[in-house]
Amino acid sequence: MGYPDRPGWLRYIQRTPYSDGVLYGSPTIENVGKPTIIEITAYNRRTFETARHNLIINIMSAEDFPLPYQAEFFIKNMNVEEMLASEVLGDFLGAVKNVWQPERLNAINITSALDRGGRVPLPINDMKEGVYVMVGADVPFSSCLREVENPQNQLRCSQEMEPVITCDKKFRTQFHIDWCKISLVDNTKQVSTYQEVIRGEGILPDGGEYKPPSDTLKSRDYYSDFLITLAVPSAIALVLFLILAYIMCCRREGVEKRNMQTPDLQLVHHSAIQKSTKELRDMSKNREIAWPLSTLPVFHPVTVRGISFKKGNNLFS
Repeated sequence: MGYPDRPGWLRYIQRTPYSDGVLYGSPTIENVGKPTIIEITAYNRRTFETARHNLIINIMSAEDFPLPYQAEFFIKNMNVEEMLASEVLGDFLGAVKNVWQPERLNAINITSALDRGGRVPLPINDMKEGVYVMVGADVPFSSCLREVENPQNQLRCSQEMEPVITCDKKFRTQFHIDWCKISLVDNTKQVSTYQEVIRGEGILPDGGEYKPPSDTLKSRDYYSDFLITLAVPSAIALVLFLILAYIMCCRREGVEKRNMQTPDLQLVHHSAIQKSTKELRDMSKNREIAWPLSTLPVFHPVTVRGISFKKGNNLFS
């Protein structure tokens, strides 16, 4: 209360607007002794009736209830809101108690697999996200839980195979546990690595004037690098130019070879076309000269019909 959002350790999930919303999370040691007030506001979508309620969460220190032996399970066929249901969580703790046989067993933390970097499952075959459940007890781990640490099961896990756990059948009816992801923590064997920080005056000792190591640096000549940078592209360009020149100039067939492979009739037609073209160009330069004989109908190989000529008083057609 008094903040724009809920505490960082507290999470909220609601699958659909018509399903139940769930608040869950595990506070840290910094939150011990500080009551957390959550202001909840709800309204009815049909009548728009509004209700407000303050939820007070009192956080107590875990040192008052020591649970040094902690085991974290990954349940593949559950979502976090399903696991948080009291009857489901009670069934799971009951199954763990039958395997572990502790005097006191409590759930310490429940986390969705998505919060651990898991992927959203495909919406097929009723696949679940998975949930991590950490439980703590006051007695050492049972032999069944220790079976995960033997070399044979570790090898099977590295090959992505199911390990052989004798007590898996006690969970299999309701909970599908990934035994390769189980984590066993024994806090009684952990040695504290905390070191007391000795604060100084905050003033660095005077080391004198700074002298850069200029004498130790060796000069480098970049002239050879410059020549290589220019010579290599120039050599490649020259080789390509020579190849292109050889293809364009030295691989031509020539006019004589072309004429030898061309039929004589085609050469005659081509020569006649060139000759006529030359005469027409000469005529365009001087239009006062007489028409060339090749343009008259009498010399044309094709008979001209429908053209009339008039000479004196006689008409010819």
